[in-house]
Amino acid sequence: MASIFSRIVAGEIPSYKVAEDDRFFAFLDINPLVKGHTLVIPKREVDYIFDLDDEELAALHVFAKKVALAVGRAFPCKKVGMAVLGLEVPHAHIHLIPMQSEKDMLFSNPKLQLSADEFAAVAEAIRNAF
Repeated sequence: MASIFSRIVAGEIPSYKVAEDDRFFAFLDINPLVKGHTLVIPKREVDYIFDLDDEELAALHVFAKKVALAVGRAFPCKKVGMAVLGLEVPHAHIHLIPMQSEKDMLFSNPKLQLSADEFAAVAEAIRNAF
């Protein structure tokens, strides 16, 4: 069975897409730590990020950099933090999180509760900055 992220890429599950190319996909985290919290994934389903071959891992990070720059333009912050945890979904992914302080990267923090309209506005802001 395909991971939830593969089903998002296939369009079987809706998402708030912010960027896509032939190999990678970026969309909003539905349980964001802050506005602009974005996930970047390879379209090819691989559980562990370090199981990607060197070229694909490098290309994923270059794509994530472009997304991170757009996130930072859309949501001005000190830096866009990057985290790779990978235990909650068996599909390699990078979290991009706009930070005002390092505390914004604490995954134990309460998650934001955003409306569909708020998610749509956040995604549009990042897409427009991409």
